[in-house]
Amino acid sequence: MPRKPARHHRLLPVRPLTFSPFARSVARVATAYLVKHYMHNAVQQSAGDEFKEKLKIIGRHSESSEDEEFDGVVQADFAFFDPKPDDFHGVKTLLQSYLDNKQWDLSGFVDLILGQTTVGTVVKLEDDEDNGVFSIITALNLGRYKDHKCITELKEFLPNICHEKDKIGNLRSLLGDEAQKVGLLVSQCVVNLPPELLPPLYDALFDEISWATEDEPTEELRNSFRFKFYLVVSKFYKLNLQQKNANQKRSSSTDKDEAFVYIKPEDEILHKLSMWSFLFPLQTQQVATHELKNYQLTGIVMAVKAEDISSFRQQLHALINGS
Repeated sequence: MPRKPARHHRLLPVRPLTFSPFARSVARVATAYLVKHYMHNAVQQSAGDEFKEKLKIIGRHSESSEDEEFDGVVQADFAFFDPKPDDFHGVKTLLQSYLDNKQWDLSGFVDLILGQTTVGTVVKLEDDEDNGVFSIITALNLGRYKDHKCITELKEFLPNICHEKDKIGNLRSLLGDEAQKVGLLVSQCVVNLPPELLPPLYDALFDEISWATEDEPTEELRNSFRFKFYLVVSKFYKLNLQQKNANQKRSSSTDKDEAFVYIKPEDEILHKLSMWSFLFPLQTQQVATHELKNYQLTGIVMAVKAEDISSFRQQLHALINGS
């Protein structure tokens, strides 16, 4: 079944979506910082003057929310497109810290993503297909691409950062004997991408995976999309109790902190559904803000059964759409 770009026209509020007043406050501050960081990387990657200006517009609205609640809307018509080679620099910028600060074959990883056009989506502004990438989502079979340098390096990186003895065996199994059944679920977007895009974006991905099991030209390719597990590498903010206790000695504040602040809303659902997960420390620069003073940016690896994706899709719709 050929895929057609799904287009979404709406006035979309620019604000982070999280799960409590405290988390919204933290995410709002982190968003403003990360927008600036992303803008800097985009400029370094020569994303084009027009795209830079669009990022600045989004960034100004994000920065304004540091000091006040932003109740306005930004007109943005986003569209979904198949990945193509011209998206290389935009996708590479989004995935710059995918494996923390590790030096690895990121360019080869981006090439794999862009070369898999039947499964995977990039989000851009409508009528702007040739310019900036605002989001990328795909699923790569770890067995199918096992001989590529980037996948070999990823398979070496993950066991090295897993320090939980009860998880390392499960991880090695998914990276080894079970790799042909494992989809590496890659999803990254520019901060402040409207959360309303998330349900159709994930629906498109999992629909494409289902179609690929029927429509790919060879049995080998069709089987490569019959995933039994998904592996997710992401990051969030984890409460640092030692730092919190030290700060409380110097302050009379009794605010209740959340244990986790999820940068991506979907990660909380995936975390709850995961059959196992583990955390790992990051070398990436910490956001230094008052709201995040008790938090540490932390990496997380999650393994999710493919049979639980239907529940994930339902919960994501309910979370974003309130139904």
